[in-house]
Amino acid sequence: MKSLVPFLLLFVGLVGCNKSPDISPDTLDGDVVFDASLYQPEKYLVSRARPQPTPAEAQRPVLIAVHGYSASTFEWDEFRQWAGNRSDFAISQVLMGGHGRDYASFKQASWRDWQQPIMEEYQRLEQAGYQNISLAGSSTGCTVILEMLANGYFNNRQKPRQLFLIDPNVVPSDKLLTLVGVVGPLLGYVEADNTTGEDKHWYHYRPYETLRELRTVVDIVRKDLQKGFRLPAGAQLKVYKSETDHTADPVSAVLIHKGLKTSDGKAIDVSMVNSTLHVFTRLDLRENVTAQDRANQRQAFEDIALRLIK
Repeated sequence: MKSLVPFLLLFVGLVGCNKSPDISPDTLDGDVVFDASLYQPEKYLVSRARPQPTPAEAQRPVLIAVHGYSASTFEWDEFRQWAGNRSDFAISQVLMGGHGRDYASFKQASWRDWQQPIMEEYQRLEQAGYQNISLAGSSTGCTVILEMLANGYFNNRQKPRQLFLIDPNVVPSDKLLTLVGVVGPLLGYVEADNTTGEDKHWYHYRPYETLRELRTVVDIVRKDLQKGFRLPAGAQLKVYKSETDHTADPVSAVLIHKGLKTSDGKAIDVSMVNSTLHVFTRLDLRENVTAQDRANQRQAFEDIALRLIK
C-alpha cells in the first residue's frame, strides 16, 4: 500500500483542483430538498407524536431507527410501510445530525453531531414515560449505536430492550478510507454513484471532512470491540449482515460477535444474509431488485417485529 501513496497523491493533485462541487438544487446537497422529518417531526418521532403517552402506550415497544452515513430517514421508510397500521409497536425514525439538509450542514457536522439526535430522542421517550425502548441501525447508524453502548451511555438510564444492526460498518470494505487524512484535503470531496431518485435522499457529494469523521468513529468502535464490552443488563442484540458488501466488510459481523457479549457473557446473535446489497433492507429506488432481495427484506422485518413484541 505504501508504494501506491505517491501515485495517489499525484493523481489527486491533478484531478482534485476543484474542491467545491457543482450542486444541483433538486438534490439533497442543495438548498431546496430537505428530509421530511424536519418539516413534520411528529410523523417520524414518537416523542413528538405522543409526548404524553397513555399507560398502555407507555408499555408499547418503541423502536428508534437510525439511518447510515450520507443517508436520511428514507432508509427506514420501508419498515414503517411494512408495519402499516400495527398497534403492537411504534417507530421513531431519527435523522442523524448534519444529514437531510444541505452540503454545508453535512460538511460541518462531526460524528458526535450525527449521534446526538439519537440520544435526544431516547431521552425524550424516557422522560415521557416510555418503558420499552429499542434501537435499530443501518450501516453507520449501527456504528454510532455501538459507540453509545461502549461508552456507557445507558449506565444510568433505562436499558434498551432490543438492538438490531443491519449491515454494520465497523470494517469498511474500501480500504482507501484509511488514506482520507492524506488525500482528502487535496480532493475536497468524492461523488456517490446514486440514481436520480437516490440523490433526493442521499448526499451525492461526500466532503472529505465527513469521510474523516466516518473513519474516526469506525476506528473508535473497532478498538472498543477489540478490547471487548458487554450489553446493558437485559438487552439483546442481533446483527444482520450481507455476505457480500462493498461498503461494510462482512468481517464487521465477526468482530462484533467476538467483541460484544450480553451482560452475562453470552454470545450475541448474528445472521449472515444471502445478499450483495449494503443495507439489504432498503430496496426502494434500487435497480434490478430480485425476488431474493424481497425475501431477505421481509424475513428481516418479520424477525425484528417478532423480537420487539416478544
